[in-house]
This record gives sequence, C-alpha cells and structure tokens, in this order.
Amino acid sequence: MTARSDYGGMLEEALVKAARDGDVDAFEELVARHKDKIFARAYSMMRNEDLATDMSQEAWIKGWQRLSQFHGDASFVTWLTRIVINLCLDELRKQKRNRADSIELLDEKSGGVERHMPVHDPNPTERLERAELRQRIDRALGQLSFEHRTVLILHEFEEMEYKEIAKRMGCSIGTVMSRLFYARRRIASLLSGLKREELR
Repeated sequence: MTARSDYGGMLEEALVKAARDGDVDAFEELVARHKDKIFARAYSMMRNEDLATDMSQEAWIKGWQRLSQFHGDASFVTWLTRIVINLCLDELRKQKRNRADSIELLDEKSGGVERHMPVHDPNPTERLERAELRQRIDRALGQLSFEHRTVLILHEFEEMEYKEIAKRMGCSIGTVMSRLFYARRRIASLLSGLKREELR
C-alpha cells in the first residue's frame, strides 16, 4: 500500500488507475490537484459561488462513480470538466424554466423584476492589470444571456467544436455560430464600455 505522503509525487495516470481500482486516497489527490479549475469552470457558468460549489462537488461525486468510463482519450481534468459543464447546463436549463414560470408572478407582486436584479460592484482597490482584466471579463460574461455565455465558454475556454456545442445545447450548428458571433461582439463592446467607466 502506498503511503499517503507519496501520492503527491505520483503521475496522474497512476493516480487514475489506482482510483479506478478503489483507492480513495488516490482520488482525493486528483481532487486536490484539480478542484480549483473545476470550481472556476462551474462559477464561470453559474455566476454564483454557492451553486458553483454544489455543481463542482456533484461533478467530483459523479467522477468517482463513473471512473470506470474514463478511458484516457483526453486528460482526466478535461473529462471532469465536461462532467461539470453538463451538470451546469442542466441546472441552468432548469433555472431558466423556473424563471419563465415565476417572472410574471414576481412582477405582479413586487412591482418590477428590476428591483431583484443583483448589483455588481467591482473592487476599486484592485490594481494588478491581469486581475483587472479578469474582473472586467467576469463582469462582462455576467451580462450575457445563458445561451451566449455558455457558447462562448464552451468554444473559447473548453475549445469544443461547433458540432459538439450544438449537441450539448440542443440546437443547430448555425445557431451556435450565430450565438458565438453575437457573444464575441457583445463581449468586446462590454469590455470597452467597462474600461471607459474605470477611466472616468
């Protein structure tokens, strides 16, 4: 049996093989190595820290349960990222349905949906250029619709092809291309606008 302290030096392929054989410690090492990336991808889609935590935790559970299905065609973290993306897409679709059902009632009862919209307040003390850029991108992504944000993330960050995105989102390749074109143009406009705001 491998000592717990030795797992940090093991190659990922060896960890995956050990975890597939039921070694929980090996799987915990995989979690430790990749939990930040998985959470970041969940957050980029969910726009909510608590939901991103739930989605990433569920992804790790499913990853453990489905480890026998991982055949090494892609890296382990890529495989796990696809799991969390699918979970997020399912949750966002469910939220979208629920929101559509309740938005009229909310408007009637409380005098306008706008009063319930979250306020995004950027951190004015952030000075590092890279952190500022990430912050602007994060704010801009948050202003895109579910469809446009998701298509942009899947294509630009996950490097999925149009065909695979279309399959994941249940739409045509033409729709994917149209949404991606709009999302890129919208992001560029939003980033430009945010930059001008900060220069005032």
